[in-house]
Amino acid sequence: MNPYEVLGVREGASEAEIKAAYKELAKKYHPDKYVDNPLSDLAEQKMQEINTAYDMLMKSDTGSGGNYGSQSGAARSDFMQVRRDIDMGNLSAAETALDNSSNRNAEWFFLKGVIASRKGWYDEAVNDLQTAVNMDPSNQEFRRHYAAIAGRGGAFRNQAQGRGYVQGGGDDMCCRALQCYICADCCCDCI
Repeated sequence: MNPYEVLGVREGASEAEIKAAYKELAKKYHPDKYVDNPLSDLAEQKMQEINTAYDMLMKSDTGSGGNYGSQSGAARSDFMQVRRDIDMGNLSAAETALDNSSNRNAEWFFLKGVIASRKGWYDEAVNDLQTAVNMDPSNQEFRRHYAAIAGRGGAFRNQAQGRGYVQGGGDDMCCRALQCYICADCCCDCI
């Protein structure tokens, strides 16, 4: 099997071209699209071929491995499917695979952080990415993602404060009065 032919790219294609071809084919042949369809077995077989071809090219000298930068061979093989699931937007499958994994290394925390950031869970993403960076401080991929997420959080805080939302509630008397009113209404039916 020629992995370039399977993915429909020319030999020596760039990593970006390989990834783009893989994503396009994965969307086309994903088994979820063929549920209760007589072609489901064929689609599953085709998807396996696509995954094998992609793995071969990403593990070779031409590719550097996965959408999140190069990793050591051992780390790549442990979490390759999780990375693929994240790339395809299948966060629940990626999260389930991570939760079932006993290998809680730096990449595990990194991938948990990526999933949390995709879900919009900023605090959890920052914590997981920071743990990954602390466990493997020389990994530029982890550091880059952590810096990007941490930077976004600062921007959100600044934007919120610019609109009058102050961390800790501030001293707005109207807001405090409204809070007291709501609390009183919840505690008794006198209002």
